[in-house]
Amino acid sequence: MLTDATLAKLPGSLGRPSYDRSTLTAGIVHFGVGGFHRAHQAMYLDQLMNAGLAHDWAICGVGVLPGDARMKQVMDRQGCLYTLVVKNPDGTREGRVIGSIIEYLFAPDDPEAVIEKMASDAVRIVSLTVTEGGYNFHHVTGRFDADNPDVVHDLQAGAAPRTTFGLVTEALRRRRDRGLAPFTVMSCDNIQGNGDVAREMFTAFASLKDPALGAWVTENVPFPNSMVDRITPVTTDEDRQAIAEEFGVSDGWPVVCEPFEQWVLEDHFSLGRPPFEKAGVQLVEDVEPYELMKLRLLNASHQGMCYFGHLAGYRYAHEVAQDPLFAQFLLDYMDEEATPTLQPVPGIDLDTYKKTLIERFSNEYVRDTLARLCAESSDRIPKWLLPVVRINLENGGEIRRSAAIVASWARYAEGTDEEGNPIEVVDRLKEPLMAAAGRQRQDPLAFIADREVFGDLIDDERFVAAYSEALSSLHRHGARETLRSLAS
Repeated sequence: MLTDATLAKLPGSLGRPSYDRSTLTAGIVHFGVGGFHRAHQAMYLDQLMNAGLAHDWAICGVGVLPGDARMKQVMDRQGCLYTLVVKNPDGTREGRVIGSIIEYLFAPDDPEAVIEKMASDAVRIVSLTVTEGGYNFHHVTGRFDADNPDVVHDLQAGAAPRTTFGLVTEALRRRRDRGLAPFTVMSCDNIQGNGDVAREMFTAFASLKDPALGAWVTENVPFPNSMVDRITPVTTDEDRQAIAEEFGVSDGWPVVCEPFEQWVLEDHFSLGRPPFEKAGVQLVEDVEPYELMKLRLLNASHQGMCYFGHLAGYRYAHEVAQDPLFAQFLLDYMDEEATPTLQPVPGIDLDTYKKTLIERFSNEYVRDTLARLCAESSDRIPKWLLPVVRINLENGGEIRRSAAIVASWARYAEGTDEEGNPIEVVDRLKEPLMAAAGRQRQDPLAFIADREVFGDLIDDERFVAAYSEALSSLHRHGARETLRSLAS
């Protein structure tokens, strides 16, 4: 089993911390210790620590959701160590043990311990990878959802917090009352303006809890924006077995990822930060051009491949990206529809970036599943793809492929592929989405009539026409013929 005691016994082919983990102190509390965080932020910090830096910036992970109990068990068993394996396109693997996480707290068991950890003067950053749905905003209005039952609970006087909002806000209150400067709240989620969204949601909660505290948070707490990128598929039992065989390590929850990594971060921190730039992080004044590039090219292209690909019988991203018909569709979407909505991106050649995306998607050893990319679409499509549609509608730009991606989602939500195989739809709005999709062969606009998801797009004749044509083609001819009809 992977522990501090067994590190020295691991084979030389597996990298490991060169630093003494017993001397580390936690300067960061992180909510949402999943695969991406461990392949990204924690990896960058491990690099710094191996270089003799940032030893007072170790991570204390926090789980809030019931499902996080399993991570707590694994982290406790392994002393928070885990194996990160990079899967290269040529089939080779590079593995190393990451040691930058030194503690893991499960908030439902002891919310007070989580609050006091953040309220301690050693903690200077609270970071987040809680997914798009974790920010509790309405997907059309963008406003904080104060009617969420857990939020209602946390707003009650004296309630033990259940939500990230309640935990973080209470820690900030204690810091204020103790005369400690506030920590920085650093979002690392795939949301446009993730820091701005975090600021709005946390200050909204704090203001509802205590208007004076809300004003203090607004005035004093930094929320830097960031753009993060690394494809990190769900760890499988096959991955665990391969890692055990190749590297000789028994790891309860390793992480696998692609070679590519990118982190663009606004340099806006209240109590300092690790020297991220020495690990390759781009520190910038304005992250927006980079995040729009990533969300509208990479993330929206994931949506462009996953529904069409699944309907056509594919189950992995690389299978879709290696199919010339699908790859050309993605490039045409990126060139004709996404790129015209972007700002200039300093230091980035967009043509090269787009070709690199297809190469990344085609890495067969990563084995990123289409099921992962298809999940939680009601959180993803409105943030990644629909802004492209709206800008192009306003500017008279091309929308056929974007509308077709929405139609492919609608067809996918019917719950069967083109061979009649069942599809397990994973979405917080699964029931209403599938119900609407089930009516659309009689009522072709049933799916996009949901204004909670699509806003007023159903009122736009040009979008409705493009969407209807694509959906009809999917029903009559299937995914491949629909893509051929969209070829430039």
